[in-house]
Amino acid sequence: MLKNICAGLVTAALLTGGAASYAGAAPMHVPTLADMSVQVKEPTVREQELAKETGKTVMSAPVAPAAEPEKAQKTETPAAEKQEAKEAPATEKKSLEKKISINLAARSLALFAGTEKIRLYPIGPGKTSSPTPVGYYKIRSKDVNPSWTDPSTGETIPSGPQCPLGYRWMEIQGNYGIHGTNRPDSIGHYVSNGCIRMHEEDVEALFDLVEIGTPVEITYNRVVVEKLADNTVAYYIYPDGYGWQKLTVEDVNKWLAGYGVANFVSNEEIEKKINESDGEPTYVAKVYPLYVNGVKLKNKAIEQGGTMYLPAIDLADAAHVDLGWNAKTRKLVSTIGVADGVDKKDVLYCKLADAKALFRLDGTLEKNSFVMKTIPEEKKSKLEAREEKVDATKKLEHKNEAKSEAAEVAKIAGQGKADKADKTGKQEKTKQK
Repeated sequence: MLKNICAGLVTAALLTGGAASYAGAAPMHVPTLADMSVQVKEPTVREQELAKETGKTVMSAPVAPAAEPEKAQKTETPAAEKQEAKEAPATEKKSLEKKISINLAARSLALFAGTEKIRLYPIGPGKTSSPTPVGYYKIRSKDVNPSWTDPSTGETIPSGPQCPLGYRWMEIQGNYGIHGTNRPDSIGHYVSNGCIRMHEEDVEALFDLVEIGTPVEITYNRVVVEKLADNTVAYYIYPDGYGWQKLTVEDVNKWLAGYGVANFVSNEEIEKKINESDGEPTYVAKVYPLYVNGVKLKNKAIEQGGTMYLPAIDLADAAHVDLGWNAKTRKLVSTIGVADGVDKKDVLYCKLADAKALFRLDGTLEKNSFVMKTIPEEKKSKLEAREEKVDATKKLEHKNEAKSEAAEVAKIAGQGKADKADKTGKQEKTKQK
């Protein structure tokens, strides 16, 4: 029977070859459990008998090398637990399935229910000389009050205050597992022989929240970007504890672009954050999917510092409006109007307050999306129409009055001419006489 001993020391050969880099350098191979040297477990007598009865070959099971704390003797998983893990309810929604995600660079373990992060714990992963292997695994067994066998002496330490495993053990592969510790001060540091250490109260809480078969993802990501419940995007950069991942500004921009905020963080700010690599959050902006007249646009609406920024070219296309940019005056010029523009890393934005003047669009937040609609031409009120009618009538009256006056003047002028002609005629007759 194999002894339950925590993950073995990884040979230094696994760490040779240079650090992994996103910058185009030849990436270093990050060790996984498949890289570890293995022992071979010989088939038991019962397995051999079963093989004769069924005619099937019993395959030898690979087991990771012995090393850190585990249990002196591996406890078989109870049949009830195996059955429960095998027969999950058919009606269970996949969106609520739990998953453990471990980021070695952040030295943290997160528990997800679907896409929602419901727990976050600090951990103590493997030392640089015995790094925790990355990869995709699952909880294979769960033990309460495990014992540990010292790989160097063979001495077994039963469960209790002196046991390095604490009071909970969850196997993820061979001799690698998630467990408690009697050294709480080691959490947050690279300290183990490959296993994942947790504070005792944390591992006991996690133990009760997961089942055998729960997926476990182990990664090494120095850049972490997340969208919070209020739609704020924050990003973190962690130290390169294992020397596996060199970062550049371009790398970080790619991560931020996936959340639509790369244009709202300057390259200088990113460079500074890489140099600090303190694992502290930087809050960038609130991000919303953007819709115009029911059509979702490629780029997003970004709220930063209380101002809503909208992708100008996207809006122009959606509103079927021609748009130009005057770099000298920093003005956006459309076929409808002119307004201030904002150039962020060669991408043009306008402010919400100017969307009406440029595109005849207005918008508001609706269910975590920013929805914009074309503003219809304003209908004139009855009062405005009546006032205009009165004005028109007055103008017509004035016009008619003017015509009357002109006619009267013409009439008077005509009468004067007639009188003058008549008077002249009479004068001529008098002369003839």
